[in-house]
Amino acid sequence: GESKGIYQFSFDTRTGKAGKVSLAAETPEPSFLAIHPDGKHVVAVNETSEWEGLENSGGISAFEIDSKTGELILMNQQPTRGAHPCHLVIDSSGKTVLVANYTGGSVIGYSILDDGCLGEASAFVQHKGSSVLKPRQASPHAHSINIDPTGQFAVAADLGMDQVLVYKFDAAKGTLVANKPTGKKVAAGAGPRHFSFHPNGRFGYVINEINLTVTAFAWNGKSGTFKEIQTISTLPPGEKPGKGMSTAEVRVGKRGRFLFGSNRGHDTIVSYKIDRKTGKLTYVGNYSTGGKTPRNFGLDPSGRFLLSENQDSGTIHVLKINRKTGELD
Repeated sequence: GESKGIYQFSFDTRTGKAGKVSLAAETPEPSFLAIHPDGKHVVAVNETSEWEGLENSGGISAFEIDSKTGELILMNQQPTRGAHPCHLVIDSSGKTVLVANYTGGSVIGYSILDDGCLGEASAFVQHKGSSVLKPRQASPHAHSINIDPTGQFAVAADLGMDQVLVYKFDAAKGTLVANKPTGKKVAAGAGPRHFSFHPNGRFGYVINEINLTVTAFAWNGKSGTFKEIQTISTLPPGEKPGKGMSTAEVRVGKRGRFLFGSNRGHDTIVSYKIDRKTGKLTYVGNYSTGGKTPRNFGLDPSGRFLLSENQDSGTIHVLKINRKTGELD
């Protein structure tokens, strides 16, 4: 059936066993969420094109976690001033949340108050540009927003512009100002979607939705600049993308030794070994997600399990990570 909102379940990090799923909060189209650093609050986007009578806007909702039941208590909501917000990040101080609006092609920041409520908007940037694949890339589509390990820069992957944009981020004020240079282009028609920094702060990886690749970058945390290292397919060597295939999520593993990415349509997780000196990726393998359309996946806190979230089969499939080889089982 149709989703009613945000769901919760228990997970045993020793065995990889998941418990019963239950509804945590009813809320419209919560396609992406983040847990606050205090562990007591959650912020989620509401991926809509209209918000409380405001056209071309989605919403963002702040919740308090009930420590006994795990249910979410709605604190307050704000408009995102751009349609279909699809990704967000909370800074390490817990004082700002940044949101990417996909159809709106923009990013917005909101302050987070001491009680976990959303405050005033602290930043808004409208992207401008397009790329080669029309109509898909006829306008900007901000697909994700991340903060670098220094906490001084924010990085937005824009699928419509084929560009990874860099902003100077002021954590105290929650503001965003375009960096110089403004970012880095990827191959025309690649469609950058999600991004993951290496914990050592020297590398970053963008997964390209349209051409099913990952681009590895060297990252300079002082100047906020990228240098491309390589681009590698997310499919098995020699295999070409089939109709209806696209990538979705990318995440560096807990210890920074491996990188994982999800393939929709192919319905696999790809694993690469990371050279921690150069940032270069070496293909390990592709592993079944046990369901259809892995729009996202998470890594458990122990770094031993990968949880594939399969949108079109409505399931979560648990894979065990071999921490020596990067293979999944």
